[in-house]
Amino acid sequence: MSPFGVPSVDLLSEQIEAVLVDPATTHGLARALRAASKEIKLHRYHHASRHAWPNGRIDDKPAKVQIGGGAHRIDGFFNIDLVPPADLLWDIREGIPLQDDSAEEIFSEHFLEHIDYPRSVKHYAREAHRVLVQGGRIVTGVPDAALALSQYPAALEGSDEMIRRWYAKRDGLGDINTRLDLVNLVFRDQDDDPTYTPHLWAYDHDKLVQLFTEAGFTTVEPWTFDPTIANPKRQWGSVYVIATK
Repeated sequence: MSPFGVPSVDLLSEQIEAVLVDPATTHGLARALRAASKEIKLHRYHHASRHAWPNGRIDDKPAKVQIGGGAHRIDGFFNIDLVPPADLLWDIREGIPLQDDSAEEIFSEHFLEHIDYPRSVKHYAREAHRVLVQGGRIVTGVPDAALALSQYPAALEGSDEMIRRWYAKRDGLGDINTRLDLVNLVFRDQDDDPTYTPHLWAYDHDKLVQLFTEAGFTTVEPWTFDPTIANPKRQWGSVYVIATK
């Protein structure tokens, strides 16, 4: 129990796990509790780092920063992510833990669609503007919703390229029956799946331009894909922009 009489996160986690193993727990409640259990794990990672940096700013001033890179590491980039491996475990939804006007370049791909819009996404864009030096740049890549929508309502081909490139190794391929199923995957990819984090918002080029322009960036332009930085597996079906402060 916390000093204020509120159950601790550890106790809450134990209670959730007990309910999840109860055969009487309904499907809907189990889904909600699995999501809560995942957030508790992320909460622990974040607060371990926040304990070391209580003001939300680290002392280091890395020139190049990767956000949400997961296992994809980039030489010369300081990787901030909420799960290991990372140089710093931090919940970016709570802000970017860097000093004002300190970074020259920020890179992220297939990260933005996994955080909630508008609160966390717009906060992230504003934070990126804050931490970049004048003339600094942020490169952002996301699944291109325009691509998925442009192919609707054509018939779903048995050898559809999107399935082959994005979903061939996934469970549940038998549930991808129509073109609209692929559209739904772009918007809600793998909800309630322990391996994958669901998509919470979809983006195209125009939405990325609007997002970073609203955050104060002076220019937002298409980014020429660079496989020395970006994951080559992400090139097909993704849209990338580079925004300059």
